[in-house]
Amino acid sequence: MHLKPLYRTALGQAYCADSLQMMPQLESASVDLVVTSPPYALHFKKEYGNADQHQYVDWFLPFAREIRRLLKPDGSFVLNIGGSWTPGAPVRSLYHFRLLLALCDEIGFHLCQEFFWYNPAKMPAPAEWVNVRRVRAKDSVEYVFWLSPSKFPKADNSRVLQAYSKDMERLIKRGIKQTKRPSGHNIKATFATDKGGSIPPNLIECGNNESNSRYIKESKRQGQKVHPARFPAEIPRFFIQFLTESGDLVLDPFAGSNTTGAVAESLGRRWLSIEKDRDYARDSELRFQQPEESLAGNGERLLFDMFE
Repeated sequence: MHLKPLYRTALGQAYCADSLQMMPQLESASVDLVVTSPPYALHFKKEYGNADQHQYVDWFLPFAREIRRLLKPDGSFVLNIGGSWTPGAPVRSLYHFRLLLALCDEIGFHLCQEFFWYNPAKMPAPAEWVNVRRVRAKDSVEYVFWLSPSKFPKADNSRVLQAYSKDMERLIKRGIKQTKRPSGHNIKATFATDKGGSIPPNLIECGNNESNSRYIKESKRQGQKVHPARFPAEIPRFFIQFLTESGDLVLDPFAGSNTTGAVAESLGRRWLSIEKDRDYARDSELRFQQPEESLAGNGERLLFDMFE
């Protein structure tokens, strides 16, 4: 199968294709990072398609085998996957845990760390158990699994440092003496030196809305259908900065509205996106329509035509 990109930018290419048909054509060990959010195994079917929770593991593993083949030995696979409720009862499905075990036990990934995406603006659901019967709390957290073929993938948390808290700023200003906590931890005086920021936790807090983005505005102006499950930019941004360097290649095999590609471009990384739905894939180009310059800040054309 000979594929051409639906559109190109300075650093990337977007394809409308089935990932299971396209990924086998890519070179092994050529990708530095795969970051994606595939359709969840939700009880209610979505217009973009989602597998049933009982078939989800079998459905996803063929994609996972290709992802592992494509990754460099020190590359990473970041998977955002939401939980689901068991139909008719206020108990949780275990499908995402079964998937994680299969990814490690059958495909050969290592779980580097589990992250949690906290969405403070998430609507209370499921309504019957949260709003009506009031027997469950609002579900506001999703899992983000960081996996790799290696136990020591490329990573650098100094690239994702966060602002110090006010308390830490005061400690840095006044300094501390070496002490020993009741827990047994030795606190050295160097703890209160300015290292450029605090090490981030494995909790990413961000809403999932972009009502003022170019993609939303232009989609509405042109009468196009907005993707109903857009990936929040903060998730790919964090992991692209954390796990890749300038010029590395980032792949999203379930690209949707191509948030991952747009973020990769803005950070100076090469990218490939694959989206099966032609309307979603075509409209995602709206994310890159900026006058005179690309999101990466340079006008050079990318000279890697993987299918031409």
